Amino acid sequence: MEFISLCFLIFSSFFLLNYLLKFFSFGQVKLPLPPGTMGWPYIGETFQLYSQNPNTFFASKVKKYGSVFKTHILGCRCVMISSPEAAKLVLVSKAHLFKPTFPASKERMLGKQAIFFHQGDYHTKLRKLVLRAFLPNSIRNIVPDIESIAIKSLQSWEGNLITTFQEMKTVCCSNSYAFNVALLSILGKDEVLYREDLKRCYYNLEKGYNSMPINLPGTLFHKAMKARKELANILAKILSLRRELKQNHTDLLGSFMGDSEGLTDEQIADNIIGVIFAARDTTASILTWILKYLAENPSVLQSVTEEQEAIMKLKENSGDDKVLNLTDTKRMPITTRVIQETLRVASILSFTFREAVEDVEFNGYLIPKGWKVLPLFRNIHHSPDNFPEPEKFDPSRFEVAPKPNTFMPFGNGIHSCPGNELAKMEILVLLHHLTTKYRWSLMAPQNGIQYGPFPLPQNGLPIKITLKR
Repeated sequence: MEFISLCFLIFSSFFLLNYLLKFFSFGQVKLPLPPGTMGWPYIGETFQLYSQNPNTFFASKVKKYGSVFKTHILGCRCVMISSPEAAKLVLVSKAHLFKPTFPASKERMLGKQAIFFHQGDYHTKLRKLVLRAFLPNSIRNIVPDIESIAIKSLQSWEGNLITTFQEMKTVCCSNSYAFNVALLSILGKDEVLYREDLKRCYYNLEKGYNSMPINLPGTLFHKAMKARKELANILAKILSLRRELKQNHTDLLGSFMGDSEGLTDEQIADNIIGVIFAARDTTASILTWILKYLAENPSVLQSVTEEQEAIMKLKENSGDDKVLNLTDTKRMPITTRVIQETLRVASILSFTFREAVEDVEFNGYLIPKGWKVLPLFRNIHHSPDNFPEPEKFDPSRFEVAPKPNTFMPFGNGIHSCPGNELAKMEILVLLHHLTTKYRWSLMAPQNGIQYGPFPLPQNGLPIKITLKR
């Protein structure tokens, strides 16, 4: 009888211990996953997200599940977060728990040593080097060169029907504004020697960027990887030339080469190739939306034009050189607010990807290690709690600073875009000449939006630009 009682006690203790181990994890209650749905096997809810306005997908999820929900997109299990406080936690206060992440094929194409794919000491070092080249005091000397590119681009568009986004970005265009400014700020005057080769390589790289990662002859991915190899060879020639001449340069390549601790040539190439690639899309997209919103809001356009004409007259009356400088761009508050409001309404960067490096407790839920975490910038920017009448284009709202962590067009924290000052500069310079010398008109109603992957006005915004008389 005692033996049976002992066996029962051991048996009962085993089940109790097993239950407790399941219920507790190292002394903590096992947390549930966030609410939500995962969609179809493998493809998840990717189609639902990308086949419509992302606002529709995000809004329906938030309404049903709240500001934290799970989903499955692009082959990844994800947790999406849509509150400013949550975004700050992931991107700033607990950033060490959430690393940047990209598909492996993208890392291969741009370069595994590029700044986008790292955190920790290596990322900190690269960020300092990028900021050294792109802060206002560093880029003040290239403002006249940026202005020259802007003038030439506008002259080439004059009197023509153009597709705005294509002319701003596409490398196959001889006067691609955003791409030419990117080459100038990153490679300096050396880019002139290799400009056409660089454009050809980037054209092939771009065509294969969103292709299936099948590295077989004839595929877009294979052509992109060949172009990527050729880009590395071009950079090797530029590096060799600079070392022979032993000249100091203040561009991004010069900043990388001047690092006292020394980056390898492979690390320099990966970062240069990656930064040039990233610099075009966002700036070109922003400029495209700005032209749309200004055309649709004549009173705002008039205010911007008057501000820019006042700067032009001030320079004429004071006898200053007519060439724009850094000080001039500081006298453009109305135009700057137009840029800010465009960034908010268009929300070029709808969200960003992070990956949990360990199991993380968040708002009573478990975010498992390896899951992607997506702060929803678009949802935050379009929340009426953060911006009254969020769908209305109203630059005057930025006369007062927005609430903390509600305006994050370039991300937030240590991984926010280090090139945003350069982007702002090149936009201001182009708008100065565009609004003071030209008129433009939309060639069709522009209510539709296309996604590929950044949101754009339908068909890339066809417009006609004419010289003012």
